[in-house]
Amino acid sequence: MFEGVYTALITPFDKDGGVNFDHLRSLVEYQIDGGVDGLVPVGTTGESPTLNVDEHTRVIETVIEVAAGRVKVVAGTGGNSTTEALALTRAAKDAGADGTLQVTPYYNKPSQKGLIHHFQSVADIGLPIVLYNVPGRTSLELAVDTVVELSRHPNITTIKEAAGNVDRVSLYRRLCDIEVVSGDDALTLPMISVGGVGVISVASNVAPKAVVAMVHGALQGDWQAAQALHAKYHALFTNLFLDTNPIPVKAALAMMGRADEIYRLPLCPMDDAKKQVLRETMQALGLL
Repeated sequence: MFEGVYTALITPFDKDGGVNFDHLRSLVEYQIDGGVDGLVPVGTTGESPTLNVDEHTRVIETVIEVAAGRVKVVAGTGGNSTTEALALTRAAKDAGADGTLQVTPYYNKPSQKGLIHHFQSVADIGLPIVLYNVPGRTSLELAVDTVVELSRHPNITTIKEAAGNVDRVSLYRRLCDIEVVSGDDALTLPMISVGGVGVISVASNVAPKAVVAMVHGALQGDWQAAQALHAKYHALFTNLFLDTNPIPVKAALAMMGRADEIYRLPLCPMDDAKKQVLRETMQALGLL
């Protein structure tokens, strides 16, 4: 359903703090030119918690409009409130999204039973769903048994696994029928090696062609080439997390002249020492 490289797009802002839709359109074209298989607007990397509902919907609509069917669009429409997730998902469906990314509710900490009801309610809308397991952000892990139960819903097709545990891929494959994509660039190849089908990538914002070559190579069985690319870009994969995502990736894109380094509070720029490490990494890779 969602095999390959899907870029977790940043949301570019302008100097007045609004969404910079010109930069957003340009970033979509850059990703498509880089060969990505899909785009994921307004996820964590898109600073979704700080966008209002109108902005959230307009970003999704703009990405779908510019993509124009050339790649799939999986809209980030999760939330703490099931009512909010339902409303955002209906809007994404009306806009023509190919699927939605549904993060585990990250403040109210429901039980696993509550999570099952939450995700099933959103899935009933009819769009394919990518579950998003990221306990480092949510303080709540989707239990494997919960994923098994949810996988029985025809619209819950995929899970973005960002718990840092490659073994969960093998457990899913043994216990249920759900495709797994990595939520961590540095673990993409290990996850593909045991049955993963791709990545929702932060690094592909910066280096789409390289991430696509690595992932497509692995999926096509060219492990020597994929491993060489992993080794070459591993420092980028890790240094894009020197600070809270998406702070470093926005800084990187600003260095490349592709977006302004503007965040919405409570996010703010990282310190100069970390920024210099990132700059040197990008220079070494020929990205600057």
